[in-house]
Amino acid sequence: MSEWLVYMVRCADNTLYTGVATDVGRRVSEHNGSDLRGARYTRARRPVTLVYQEPCENRTHACQREYAIKQLTRSAKLAMLGDRI
Repeated sequence: MSEWLVYMVRCADNTLYTGVATDVGRRVSEHNGSDLRGARYTRARRPVTLVYQEPCENRTHACQREYAIKQLTRSAKLAMLGDRI
C-alpha cells in the first residue's frame, strides 16, 4: 500500500500550490515538465519548487488535509512553512 502525502510547491510567481500524491518527486517533475501531466495552475507558473510535504494515513486523509490547507490564508500557509520558503 502506497503512502499518501500532501505537498506544497512554490511557483515562479511566488504563489503556493497544494496537492496530494504517492510520489511527490515524480509529481513535482510533472508540474515542471513539458507534458500535460502537471496541474493547469502550475503550467503557467514554472518552475515550481517543493517547500512542504506531510505524510497521511491514506488518500482520504490526504485529501482532507489538502482541503484544510487550501482553506488557510496565505499568511497562515507561510507561517506553517516557517523558514522553508
